[in-house]
Amino acid sequence: MMRARPAALLAIVALLLFIATAVWTQFARADLDWVQATLSLYLHGPWGLALRSAYCLLALAIAVLGIALYRHSTGPRRSAAAPLLFTVAALGLATVSIGDSWLPSAMPLLAPLVHGLAANTAFLCASVGMLLQAWYLRREPGWQRSAALLWGWAWLAFVLLWLHVLWRAGPPRGLGQKTVIVVIAGWLLWLAFALYRRGQRSASD
Repeated sequence: MMRARPAALLAIVALLLFIATAVWTQFARADLDWVQATLSLYLHGPWGLALRSAYCLLALAIAVLGIALYRHSTGPRRSAAAPLLFTVAALGLATVSIGDSWLPSAMPLLAPLVHGLAANTAFLCASVGMLLQAWYLRREPGWQRSAALLWGWAWLAFVLLWLHVLWRAGPPRGLGQKTVIVVIAGWLLWLAFALYRRGQRSASD
């Protein structure tokens, strides 16, 4: 059985490494305008390998959190739907990372299709999974306070994602996408810390 504290700690480390790498590339890549360029454009060129690796770390964090929360849930809304969505989102992220490492040169016509499908799958499954997970936690013993914040936070991510997709005349594409990513990564990090603290309390009882 996946233990809560090690799983949460692994997710925290993976998320912090992803955030640090993503932020670093914004300063290291002077050839890209961080306001206009989406994060996907940073996957190629200088520091591209580091960011692709960070994508895999983010995928690991999403999957680990989903599975750990399911394993340790005892409330009436315990369901495999949220961890399944998180796992699919993780696979989408991993596909973006791995596919962008060789598809553009090997299959240049197929690469944009694979990237777009995988990235959209990751965003959609992650945002819906966040809503479901926060909803489940509202009935989970000991999670009510965190669940209230996570529920509103998940809705914010969901709304921002669809504004980014549908509002073409809105903020610059790079800024809009990165805002969504920051909100999602922040939600995951908060969830991981909450799971770690809960596991810590359980270990001390």
